[in-house]
Parts: sequence; structure tokens; C-alpha cells
Amino acid sequence: MAAVDIVLINPGDRKQVYQGLGVELAAIEPPFWVAVIAAYLRQEGFRVAIIDANAENSAPAETAQRAAALQPLLSCVVVYGSHPSASTQNMTIAGAICRALTAESAGRVALSGLHPSALPERTMREEAIDFVVEGEGPDTLRALLGELVAPVPDLSRVPGLWYREGELLRSTPRAPLINDLDRYLPIAAWDLLPMHVYRAHNWHCFDDIGHRSPYGAVYTSLGCPYNCIFCCINAPFGKPGIRYRSPERVVEEIALLANDYGVKNLKIVDELFVLKEQHYMAIVDGIIERGLDLNIWAYARVDTIKTANLARMKQAGINWLALGIESANPDVRDGADKRMQARDIKQVVRSIREQGIRIIGNFIFGLPDDTRETMEETLQLAMELNCEFINFYCAMAYPGSRLYDLAVEQGWELPAAWHGFSQHGYDMLPLPTRTLTAREVLQFRDDAFHRYFANPVYLDMVEQTFGAGVREHLVEMSATRLKRKLLGN
Repeated sequence: MAAVDIVLINPGDRKQVYQGLGVELAAIEPPFWVAVIAAYLRQEGFRVAIIDANAENSAPAETAQRAAALQPLLSCVVVYGSHPSASTQNMTIAGAICRALTAESAGRVALSGLHPSALPERTMREEAIDFVVEGEGPDTLRALLGELVAPVPDLSRVPGLWYREGELLRSTPRAPLINDLDRYLPIAAWDLLPMHVYRAHNWHCFDDIGHRSPYGAVYTSLGCPYNCIFCCINAPFGKPGIRYRSPERVVEEIALLANDYGVKNLKIVDELFVLKEQHYMAIVDGIIERGLDLNIWAYARVDTIKTANLARMKQAGINWLALGIESANPDVRDGADKRMQARDIKQVVRSIREQGIRIIGNFIFGLPDDTRETMEETLQLAMELNCEFINFYCAMAYPGSRLYDLAVEQGWELPAAWHGFSQHGYDMLPLPTRTLTAREVLQFRDDAFHRYFANPVYLDMVEQTFGAGVREHLVEMSATRLKRKLLGN
């Protein structure tokens, strides 16, 4: 097999992160960030390969052997994620892959992504690697590959790089944030991915649950302008903010996925897609003009929804909107959401559903000011809204978030291993609140999940909306409780 300059590796251990949910229920999402970096480096003249160890469920030794067979100059494990928990929870398996890569002599070894950017020095000290890429990555990897083939490499010229000089750790200032997203985020290298493996979330396909594949995922923007205490999503960017790809490029990519790969189920990965009206509505209009048949889900906030746009969004195939409602209690809710009252949330949810768009509601238990009473208030709001699906999370101190800094400052107990940051994992350890222990928070969350999905009002709505088959699917899904070390079950 021909040698490559770089092999990009998407790590993952679905069993460790999701327990039994990873077998059939959880999505297997194409790693857009990996594929877009591959496309950029290929555009710059480098020979690139991708190994999606998560999708193909390959063990670290197998992944390393495949990488070594490609004879790369550099193996880069990209620990990225499309939601706050998705990077840190994969560091355990990423570390194992890096050790295997080193043992197999699969070139120099680098780690990049959200978690390494949040804790670059610690990552360098703890992992069997040569480099940490701090920041977004494309410029750093391009410059690093250039130095690795130079007659006299000078790593100090590579922006956003941590490396060793003898026994000393060195680092360089981050690369400037990408401004020209159409150049640095070209159409992803979908041809390098195992596109037949990916599948959508079960809820995303409630209208046709037997057809969860093919599945695509695209970014239309980078970053988020908000700075919620629990969120680490801006760690690679260094600060809150948002930058956009051109709507024309986004629609071109979506059309390619639909026409060349048969993708109908599509996730818009942006941390907040429904924000800048002229951006997201230009994409909506472009999809409609091309006559694409899609089943899309995307993130929004209660206070960014414009009801006048909902009918056209539905026409474009946006069938699901994920809303970060977080908490029913305005004193607990984080950031700007404190201005939103429960009555406003209910009105927005009603308006969305009137246009035939379904809602996945995201709620958090165990924020610093939560009590048992406020968590019950949140659960009651969730049950009153009766969203077509929900995610119940525990507050976690993800590296890169303000909550992590606070936890370290206060000496709060954090998970013993990185996979303990997984919301669904056996070793999961949430934060305590000012009045509740971590165990009490987790017990409430797990009980709340089963109370919600066993609610006859919810199940009747699901059956009326999606049919008896989906109701049976949900009853089966919620029949088994997650095993938790903290709860002793």
C-alpha cells in the first residue's frame, strides 16, 4: 500500500461510552471535522488517509496496525466531538490508540481536538505522543507536515504546537482563527470514510425507523457566541464567537451527500444553527430550490426561533429541532436563558410543533444551584412540554468549560478516568450541587429518564404521531436501566 503523509484517526469505544445503547440505539456519526481537515490537507498537496476506528469498532492494536501499514509521517488522533461531552469521554480510548501507534512505529503521533486544546500540557505529559495540536488544527497540521519533511525541521515555526525538546516541553502560540471557512473547510473528504457504516439516532428516524442509514453530518459554522458555564465547545477556538461557511458551499455539500451517497438523514452539527437568519434561511432556500428530499435535525435556542421561518424550514426537511432548555427554574438556568420564563418556552415549543417540526428537548440536572425541588420542577416542565424525545443530562465539569475551572478551584471530585465523563457510562461521576451529592443527582437523572419514557401521556402521543411500532421501540429502549458504579447497580 502506498505511503501517506498523514493518517487521521477518529477514536471511539461505543461500549465504554454508551454501554448497551451503543449496539443499536446510539447514532454512528460521520466525523465531519476529521473529513474536512483531510480535504484541506489534500487540497494543500498532502497524501491523506482516514481510519474511523469508532465507526468500524476496531481495537487500538488493529487501528495501529492499519495506520502503520500506510507508512505515514504523522498519525493524528482527532479527539473531537459535536457536543460538549463527546471529546473528553473518548480520551481513554484515544490514549490507548496512541500507545498502540507508538508501539507499531506508525510515524510521529499527535493528538488534536477539543480536549487536547483544553488541557494541552497535561495531555502531553500523560499520553504516549510526540505532539499536541492546540486550537483548530488545519494550519498547525499543514505547517507540521511541512517541517517533518524539511531538511532541518524547526518545530518552533509551527503554530499551536506542543512538542518535546529533550526533557523540556515547548509550545508555540495558537494559529489565528480561521476566517476564510470556504478555503479551510472545503467539501469534506467523504470518499475516505466508510459511508455505509453510519446511522442516524433512533429518534431522528421515528417517521421511518427502519431506515437510519445512510447518514450525513455537516458544519455550516464554527463556534458559539455564548459562554454557558457547563459548555466546553469553544475550547479549540479560545473564546466565544461564531464564523460561517457560505450558504452556497453548504448547499453544494448537502447536495453531494444526497446525490452521490444517497443521504437523506442529515445532522447539521453547528452548536447553534438557528441564529443568524440570513445564513440559515439561505441554506433552507438553497435546499428547497434543489428539491432535495431530506430528514434534517439541527440545534436552536428558545430565544433564537423566529416563528415566521418555521414553515419554510419544515419544507426544506428540517423535521427536528434540538432545544437547550436546561432547567425550568430561572435562577438555576445558565446565561442569557435566565430571561426566558417557562411560559415563553411553552409558547415557542407550541409554535414549532404547529408547523410539524418535532422537538428534542435537552435538560440538565445538577447545575450548581439545583435542589431536589428545582430538579423536580425541571422534570415536570419536560413532561408538560411532552417533547417527541428528550435528553436528560447531569451537569459535568468538562475540561475547557468554566465549570471545570470552578471544580478544580473548589476541589470537587472529578471522574477518575476520562471515560467517566460519559453521560451514559458505568463510571460516570457528575458534579454535586450546593445541596445534593453527586450520587443524588445521578439517581434523580436516571429515575427521571424512566419516569418520562414510561409516562402514558408521552407514549400515547408517540403512538398517535409515529405509530405503534415506535411506541414499542421506546418501551423496549427504556426497559433496561443503565448500570452505574456510583449507584451500585
